[in-house]
Amino acid sequence: MKPLAIIGGTGIDELEGLEVLRDHAVQTPYGEPSRAIQEGRLGAASIYFLQRHGSPNATPPHKINYRANLWALRSLGVDGIVAINTVGGISQSMRPGRLLIPDQVIDYTWGREHSVDEGSEGALMHIDFTEPYDRELRLKLLAAANATGIPNASSGVHGVTQGPRLETAAEIQRMARDGCDVVGMTGMPEASLARELGVPFACICMVVNPAAGIGDLPLSITTMREILVREAAVVRQLLSGLLVQRGDA
Repeated sequence: MKPLAIIGGTGIDELEGLEVLRDHAVQTPYGEPSRAIQEGRLGAASIYFLQRHGSPNATPPHKINYRANLWALRSLGVDGIVAINTVGGISQSMRPGRLLIPDQVIDYTWGREHSVDEGSEGALMHIDFTEPYDRELRLKLLAAANATGIPNASSGVHGVTQGPRLETAAEIQRMARDGCDVVGMTGMPEASLARELGVPFACICMVVNPAAGIGDLPLSITTMREILVREAAVVRQLLSGLLVQRGDA
């Protein structure tokens, strides 16, 4: 079985428990990825890990070279990608500490390189994006969460904004009317690029704060960080369960 790839976001600078065997500094047609991709073992499973913001640098969401990241992972022969996203909660059930495995996305970003289609192949690359996340990979994530007793929301809409600033209360109200359950800054164009490149893709959203204007308390960076540390540990447990579901471990 080909290995799985993990894309880490805020709070997932390294994958705890990963025995790093080598680093891959992949050259791509779109420039350099965020950083060298780590190849290693998590338990008995072989995986690849990429921190999308880079480390120790911190590339902001709108400056990430998403095309290079996704192309590099595909070139290493992965057969699936799980992205980890830190998000704010919009809908009532999406409170800090909640995990969401979304089944839909709404893209509010702009100015990013959203496609590997350069128009040089003689035909336009119109991908079917009705279901933006791979169904089979999502089901395995959900099975892993249920098998390990990790509470989760099995469906929801991931709204992706430009960043790096947080949203206004009015913007969040608009997103709620659009049907968004959570809001983040890095979920697109990762999902659509993976679809263009033919790699199954799913994501795990960690809710670490109420979105702007939701609830009575102001946003607290300290509280967000505390929740992020706790949820990062839960996500690592979920990933270990996923490897068992896939038969890697």
